[in-house]
Amino acid sequence: MRARTQRLLANQHKNDAVLDEYDRIERHVDRTGGQNPRSLEDRTYRVVPTGAGNFKLLLKDNGSTVDPAEYRRELQSWKDVLNVMVQPGDLRAKTAYDKYAKREHDRAELVDAMKDAFTAKWLRQETRSGRLCDVIELDPNPGFHPRSLFQEALARVMATIWVDHSSDQLVFGEAHIIRDLSVGGGILGKLYRGGIFSLEQAEVAPGIWLPIRYQYDFTGRKFLFPFEEHQVVEASHFRLIGAPKQALAVVQNELATGKATAEDP
Repeated sequence: MRARTQRLLANQHKNDAVLDEYDRIERHVDRTGGQNPRSLEDRTYRVVPTGAGNFKLLLKDNGSTVDPAEYRRELQSWKDVLNVMVQPGDLRAKTAYDKYAKREHDRAELVDAMKDAFTAKWLRQETRSGRLCDVIELDPNPGFHPRSLFQEALARVMATIWVDHSSDQLVFGEAHIIRDLSVGGGILGKLYRGGIFSLEQAEVAPGIWLPIRYQYDFTGRKFLFPFEEHQVVEASHFRLIGAPKQALAVVQNELATGKATAEDP
């Protein structure tokens, strides 16, 4: 189990490292809670790389395709960002790269912390999304000492994960908040127990598994105000672009040829 855990974490690090080099389509649907949820907002984006994260181009808003002129303005905005990012000596680019490196470092630490934050128990094998998976239960490790707010969150959830048996890649995971999570000692806010987060991944290129579906169902409080978050994000049409230099060539070509539209990204 320890050896497979190390391979699983190494694979996840590799996946995370290339996620923001991909062009993809994401549909974000915000819903009400309860047994019969209804849609509050339904937006589809084209998510493109910048070198220090990603940039979202709105394609559809509640079923209506974005006006071609507006989409072209979005492409121009992406190009403007890339023109900065291909000049590492530019202070704006340096600041963006530094912030991105910090976020990536924190995420990598969070992934590594999982091996200490949980005790793992193999439950069974079953097929999910056409893959033979090992189903593993993750329970909070009472001896874990979190070093950040995100790591503190790990100590307050229990999870079940489906791991592809042949590749040790995460196919699906579902986490349940079992204890309230306070932010700023509870002054800034709190996530209440009972919240659920799930993640589904698929192989989009040989050896590369990226998220194709997220689902969030949380209730909590921001300062004095209660809130609910019920959102599904589905991703598809993954296309590797790469570094800002390659992304800049892509958007320049799309602007020059006029081939890219909101309906046909």
